[in-house]
Amino acid sequence: MNAVAGAVLVLNSGSSSLKYQLLHPGSGEVVHGGLIERIGETEVPDHKTALRRVFDEFTARGLDLTDGAGTPEGLVAVGHRVVHGGRSFHSPTVIDDHVLAEIRRLSSLAPLHNPANAQGIEVARELLPRVKQVAVFDTAFFFHLPAAAATYAIDRELAEKHALRRYGFHGTSHEYVSRRAAEFLGRPTSEVNQIVLHLGNGASASAVRGGRAVDTSMGLTPLEGLVMGTRSGDIDPGLVLHLGRSLGMGIDEIDTFLNRRSGLKGIAGENDFRALGALIEQGDEHAKLAYEVYIHRLRRYIGAYLVDLGGADAITFTAGVGENAAHVREDALAGLEGFGIVVDPERNAGRISEPTRISPDDAPVAVLVIPTNEELAIAREAAAL
Repeated sequence: MNAVAGAVLVLNSGSSSLKYQLLHPGSGEVVHGGLIERIGETEVPDHKTALRRVFDEFTARGLDLTDGAGTPEGLVAVGHRVVHGGRSFHSPTVIDDHVLAEIRRLSSLAPLHNPANAQGIEVARELLPRVKQVAVFDTAFFFHLPAAAATYAIDRELAEKHALRRYGFHGTSHEYVSRRAAEFLGRPTSEVNQIVLHLGNGASASAVRGGRAVDTSMGLTPLEGLVMGTRSGDIDPGLVLHLGRSLGMGIDEIDTFLNRRSGLKGIAGENDFRALGALIEQGDEHAKLAYEVYIHRLRRYIGAYLVDLGGADAITFTAGVGENAAHVREDALAGLEGFGIVVDPERNAGRISEPTRISPDDAPVAVLVIPTNEELAIAREAAAL
């Protein structure tokens, strides 16, 4: 049996990583997948080199992605996660030269991601020229936010001319997880109001009413919102002006400062949660402060979205930190019993790798951990298109 037949290759090119899966969109069966990390810091200098290694690995496993590519006997499509779709893209899109150029143009709004996404697309088109390449955009789920949530209070004409609005990110994950949470609860998606917390090195929160996003923490770029691994999240815009006027920092320097040298890394010098926890255990005060700032910002958004939704049926954690860090889940919801939000310590213990309720069965608000599966969501959208 040809394991490649009918499959979709999903490529998720992060700022310093490449996650890949070959899977069948109908059954969700994963033929093969993996992750290349620390691109640019190791012997893998860039995403082009990483992707060529991926193709070599498939070949070594006897999986010829080029054999019958684009036919019923071969690969159906390559699905690419693309972070920023701007005003142009808010649904899965077959990639041509124009689409690729537009993804590159939007790199100024997602400097850690769109350039890597574009590189992955470029190499995949070169290596698989007969296969449809499909872009699935992080911003799509949030494109139809209510105007009050999407609009910045800046000059209207300038905002309209240059498409300056809140776009939101991690949309593929938020949409997938919110649907899976409703399924887990045995309720129609249209009847569940929930707060979704996608917590990884990049982190975002969303308020989802009946399956539709009504608010989200990230904005025009993936820099706004929660404290992240290396990104600041919300700051006073005046700080940016101060960095330029008083400290003499240029635009590119400020960009690097806020995107790569801030967040947990900026406060504690470490952005990996496991390493951060080790530092806290050793009594490192900077690490302790970084964690407290992280939790404080997270709780602020949870509170805001409880008000947005008029109360929640569920609060759902997902992604690397959300699925693996029990103390983050516990601390984020501590003291909220008056809102019907309770975490059961035994259910919450350790890493969680399958859909799980971590609140008591009789608690008014279901607190869930739903592992995200962006690759499956992307594969299904690419195949459907």
